Amino acid sequence: MEKLVYFDYAATAPVRPEAVRALTDALERFGNPSSRYEYGRQAALRVKEDRETVARAVGCAPGELFFTSCGTEGDNWAIRRGAELNPRKGKHIVTTAVEHAAVLETCKDLERRGYEVTYLKPDRTGRITVEQLTAALRPDTVLVSMMLVNNETGVVLPVEPCARAVKAADPAVLFHCDAVQGFLKLPGPLARLGADLVTISGHKIGAPKGIGALYVKKGVRLRPLLTGGGQEEGLRSGTEATAQIAALAAAVRAVQGDAGRLERTAAVKEYTLSKLKEAVPRLEVISEGDAPHICAVTLPGYKSEVVVRVLGDRGVCVSSGSACHRGRPSHVFAAMGLPKPWLDGALRLSFSPESTREEASALASALRDAADSLFTTLS
Repeated sequence: MEKLVYFDYAATAPVRPEAVRALTDALERFGNPSSRYEYGRQAALRVKEDRETVARAVGCAPGELFFTSCGTEGDNWAIRRGAELNPRKGKHIVTTAVEHAAVLETCKDLERRGYEVTYLKPDRTGRITVEQLTAALRPDTVLVSMMLVNNETGVVLPVEPCARAVKAADPAVLFHCDAVQGFLKLPGPLARLGADLVTISGHKIGAPKGIGALYVKKGVRLRPLLTGGGQEEGLRSGTEATAQIAALAAAVRAVQGDAGRLERTAAVKEYTLSKLKEAVPRLEVISEGDAPHICAVTLPGYKSEVVVRVLGDRGVCVSSGSACHRGRPSHVFAAMGLPKPWLDGALRLSFSPESTREEASALASALRDAADSLFTTLS
């Protein structure tokens, strides 16, 4: 296979060398943080320091940050326990039709348990407005869940003004934000968004898979999703994943140490789109993406899963949407009301600060060849 050309960073990022070193070191110093002897206390101290590192990046106090296994766990915890926090108020939830499956499937499960969910539909560009959200609020609304960056279009949703509007309308409504694609990919700390609960995941920023965190704003009395030995202040039981936590903190420090990362990412995304438009006249842009690292394009009339496979055979990695779709049509693009030929040919491209113009040229060349070779059978 030719040299790997990777444009699927929204699915996962390679583990950073700093994270590997921190992971290895923590694996060798294997003490259980709950143990009372010195070796365990040393492990607990390292977890405390790592929590402080991640909390600073989120913009919250260390006591407001709780480690999880992934973004899906954080979303489930926030939504399931957040929805039941005020049972006398009601059972109405508001979310968007473009959320990650971890949010949508959780909401669907709650619907089967007697909750009512309003799914806000985006416009053709994938956007949701503050007015849409406030119009959907009801006296029995208990929870709002809105992602920060859409993982398929790169559109930044108006979380901060929406959170403000929700609290102004009814302070008792809990606001959750899935910020998995926004953590350290947008300027500013996540805590400033005004959400009560914020989900992050490590493997999107160069930590290993299997580590994430949930920010729980001080004063929010969230019940545990997992019960047991009482770790994480009794809110998330299970022996702390000390190695993964150390790797997450190391990845956070490495990302924050790269001051020009967002500008470089945005520049290579812009260059890639220009090269694709030039090389593949049939290509249409679904979304240039507000966030610096994600955009979406389409080859109308083609089958995206076939294009992805053909590109993959040449060592070029892109996706047809969220990795969680596993080849199924994208609910995000469908919610945007795209015509079927656009839906069929939709591709997501996602970038990192390490993405290069040379890789962009290789992608453009491979996509042009794929379009030419598949045209007669798929147009």
